[in-house]
Amino acid sequence: MKDTPAKIEAKFRRMLLERSGVERMKMGCSMHAAAQALVRASLLQKNGSTSPAALRKSLFLRFYGQDFTASRRKRILLALEKA
Repeated sequence: MKDTPAKIEAKFRRMLLERSGVERMKMGCSMHAAAQALVRASLLQKNGSTSPAALRKSLFLRFYGQDFTASRRKRILLALEKA
């Protein structure tokens, strides 16, 4: 669904590009931190007694799980369990 008029979308893009690279990087990092906090809260709400290792693994799977092959994902999950 796209309900934003093209004129407004172009203005928003111009406003973003007027910011410095550092400002845009900070915005991206802030958005990532907010998304991670929301996912973490959701996972803890489902199972408040989850271990730190299980939480790390769940966060990894939610954010990056589809970016890796099954064998690579398995190796990463094992490493996260040990960390």
